[in-house]
Amino acid sequence: MTGPEAVRAAFRVQADACEKLGSPFTARLCRLAAERLDEATAPGAKVLGWRGDPTPGGDSVPLRLCGALNLLVVSGADAALATVYPPADAAATDSGLWDEIARVLAEHGETICRLLDSAPQTNEVRRSTVLLAAWCWLADRFGLPLIISEVGASAGLNLFADRFLLKTEHFELGDARSPVVLEPRWHGETPPAATPVVAGRAGCDLAPIDPAGEQDRRRLLAYIWPDQRDRVERTAAAMAIFTREASPATVARADAADWLATRLAEPFDDAVHVVQHTIAWQYFPEPVKRSGAALLAAAGARATANRPLARLALEADGGEPGAAIALTLWPGGTTHALGRADFHGRWVDWHNPRG
Repeated sequence: MTGPEAVRAAFRVQADACEKLGSPFTARLCRLAAERLDEATAPGAKVLGWRGDPTPGGDSVPLRLCGALNLLVVSGADAALATVYPPADAAATDSGLWDEIARVLAEHGETICRLLDSAPQTNEVRRSTVLLAAWCWLADRFGLPLIISEVGASAGLNLFADRFLLKTEHFELGDARSPVVLEPRWHGETPPAATPVVAGRAGCDLAPIDPAGEQDRRRLLAYIWPDQRDRVERTAAAMAIFTREASPATVARADAADWLATRLAEPFDDAVHVVQHTIAWQYFPEPVKRSGAALLAAAGARATANRPLARLALEADGGEPGAAIALTLWPGGTTHALGRADFHGRWVDWHNPRG
């Protein structure tokens, strides 16, 4: 279904999702857009006349608009809009908030229309809770350094999971001095208290974000829901780590399958090669998924005891709650179900691999 009603329905669906994921402000904004957005401005006409799938599972039109508006706040381009955005939004009525949005749509129409052409892009650092736990298990299991390769890496922040601190009620893993502290609600088993040694890290993305560039930094922060200040602060701290430790080539601008073909052809002796993806694979086109899976299987067939290969995934699988955590190991090609986790890493239900 296409047309204005399909777009309004997409905003309502996104509002419900934002509510569940702890962003009442973004949920409110999406509901107001569903009710009040019109074609009187260029951005309104572009959104309501969207050609394509406007839903969160498609082009994510609601989050495109929300991110474009928030960028005007993050960049300081519209001080008046900031007065109705968190943390200054408590006194704003629905009418007051939408009056400001309507004004901004008219006054910044050209800028917002341009931003609507870009898909929302985030780099949720809390997903590193799952990655770090798995890295520790792999380090304990193999006793080898890790080579980390991430497809759909965005800004590449989760390539540095070992530089973060995972802190729960019962255990801590990672860097105790890190400014990035991950504190999920942890259920299930405790990962091994091993220290992963990362010998190399690289990633790819069709539109990588450079945390060292001010424009890209603002864009990344703009797609974080503005009433979730902890996510904003955590991401900013992770970007500082990336800027300090990464090289310019850490995240390549490349198609996932093309990049994997080259990356998997590299011989990494005496190391575990970990190919990881978090809430990314599910958005790849089907041909890319098929090609990527075939490349991993072929590389797995070449894996040896001193060149093991691992595929680590946190992806939606149609189940509830949250997303599935899976680890496939070669030689052998055995897939281990490690449990489930919240899409934003707020909770993890973890099971150590068996065998």
